[in-house]
Amino acid sequence: MITPVLPTYARADLEFERGEGPYLFTTSGERYLDFGAGIAVNALGYTHPALVAALVEQAGKVWHLSNIYKIPGQEKLARQLVDATFADTVFFTNSGAEALECAIKMARKYHYAGGASERHDLITFEGAFHGRTLATIAAGGNAKYLEGFGPAMPGFVQVPFGDVKALEKAIGPNTAGVLIEPVQGEGGIRVLPNEDLRRIRALCDEAGILLVLDEVQTGFGRTGQLFAHELASITPDIMAVAKALGGGFPVGACLATESAARGMVVGTHGSTYGGNPLAMAVAGAAVALMTKPEFLAHVRDMGVKLRQKLAMLVDQHPTIIESVRGEALMLGLKTRVTNTELVEALRAEHMLTVGAGDNVVRLLPPLIIDETHLDEAIEKIGRACVALEAKIAAAPVKAAGGVA
Repeated sequence: MITPVLPTYARADLEFERGEGPYLFTTSGERYLDFGAGIAVNALGYTHPALVAALVEQAGKVWHLSNIYKIPGQEKLARQLVDATFADTVFFTNSGAEALECAIKMARKYHYAGGASERHDLITFEGAFHGRTLATIAAGGNAKYLEGFGPAMPGFVQVPFGDVKALEKAIGPNTAGVLIEPVQGEGGIRVLPNEDLRRIRALCDEAGILLVLDEVQTGFGRTGQLFAHELASITPDIMAVAKALGGGFPVGACLATESAARGMVVGTHGSTYGGNPLAMAVAGAAVALMTKPEFLAHVRDMGVKLRQKLAMLVDQHPTIIESVRGEALMLGLKTRVTNTELVEALRAEHMLTVGAGDNVVRLLPPLIIDETHLDEAIEKIGRACVALEAKIAAAPVKAAGGVA
């Protein structure tokens, strides 16, 4: 019999009733160190006073307004984002997938408005994750997510991850732009080298097409810069963001230059809830904190220290952890056991992490962690590795004929 909640998630048998800083507490009072942060969402931890105050204040005024009217919170947050980024304009959504939908439409409409309606394809990298809508699963190209939903939506061309030569060859008369994550999150914390990102920017300029970045997971300090593309000293034409933008409140945004947004005139796009006053109030408070230089400096410092500590664990437990990858506080442990085994072993140590592709365990802690939290995490990861080593040692060894 089907459950009242549609059973599309393989949920862990855990229920949390409250959070504080980087910790979550179960209904029975057990404390867990959260190095998943709602999959890079709770960048400021739980019950951050500035976010709670912003939400409570706005909740006493108005929750929802139609976009038929001006919404002051939108104008304020858009100005914050424009001032902090490459962008000239912002469209607000409720999620990352919606932000990507807007970005895809904008890239196509840009060329249509310029008299080149044949340019409607976006080149993407294999292993990407851009969302769960029909358009974004087609953009990602993952067979697991496409299966059973009929023909994949046309307009996307996949090339191998990081293969810039293949990307260059794929550019043709129907190409509207390139859509990529600077660091693939679900794909396994795979970092696109800065020189590759610079080359892709140059290829887009040479071909007269748009560079569209998915910074839904990498954005707002996760990689030590406000956005990951800043590490390569380039800027996109269009960028989708969400997750940390609201510090846990559902909100996303599509940022763009004035040129890239030239086709998005009245009536071309819309959202009922996108940019609602509650989301704008909380996101505004979050962005004010995350754009401070000292906040980003703290993330970089914690990222360096965490990576150094993890490197020692790799040396101590080479049969469990193969390597560490990623940037700042967006790190991945490439494992020699299955990543689900390590995730479960860490959960037994009261530490929460997130699996990813390429047999990687993601470490995505709240960006407000301090060194005591790093040390606690290292202790838990170490104990989890010891437990897995003992499990491997106790497993029966198969004889040559395959009989235990």
